[in-house]
Amino acid sequence: MSRFSDAIRKFNHNFCTAVVVAAGSSTRMQQDKLLLEVLGKSVIVRSLEALENSSAIDEIIIVTKSERLEEMALIADGAGISKLSKIVIGGDTRTESALAGVSEADKRARIICIHDGARPFVSHEIISECVHQAVLYNAACPVIPVKDTIRIAEKGVATMTPNRENTYAVQTPQAFNADIIKAALTAAVRDRKTYTDDCAAVEAMGVKIRVCAGSEDNIKITTPLDIPLAESIALRKEKI
Repeated sequence: MSRFSDAIRKFNHNFCTAVVVAAGSSTRMQQDKLLLEVLGKSVIVRSLEALENSSAIDEIIIVTKSERLEEMALIADGAGISKLSKIVIGGDTRTESALAGVSEADKRARIICIHDGARPFVSHEIISECVHQAVLYNAACPVIPVKDTIRIAEKGVATMTPNRENTYAVQTPQAFNADIIKAALTAAVRDRKTYTDDCAAVEAMGVKIRVCAGSEDNIKITTPLDIPLAESIALRKEKI
């Protein structure tokens, strides 16, 4: 990104709230993945620091479990997360948790980003570009091309093979016009719809999602096999 582009974005800055979804059960990890340390720093701290250090983000809201409220507050305070404004209790589903977070966004927020607490290596470039695209097009998310051939299967039988050239893995943060994401998540919860990402709720309202470049470093910590990879990424970034 050029200095000229940076200057334009700063001049046209829109207040942006980042909602960090950290209320999951970590079933596949079999322990709270957000508290796992990667080279001496927890996953959630790395995720919060990435947002704290981004000039595109003005406010951070954490969504967590009721029993983690105090612990998250202590973690954020210890990490010096000055942009943190609130920690709220999530719901039974990701959609309910996301709604709980966006509902508490500052009234000045024109853009709301929703980020997985388990994605500790998101870059400033990805955050900034997603926010910028959401300002222009109302909804945006980072993606990376899928390397493997994907097959759609039902009841153990392959039914379709999508064109790999048009298939992408979706990451976070996903950025939205504040009014649109609030309306989309409200409708999803009202209609008892559950989505694995927040773009799906917005698409259900007929809003098109703008995609921008993600990164293979922007992994989501999900299973024990992700920890060695996370350590490798952290080590490489610390040497840069």
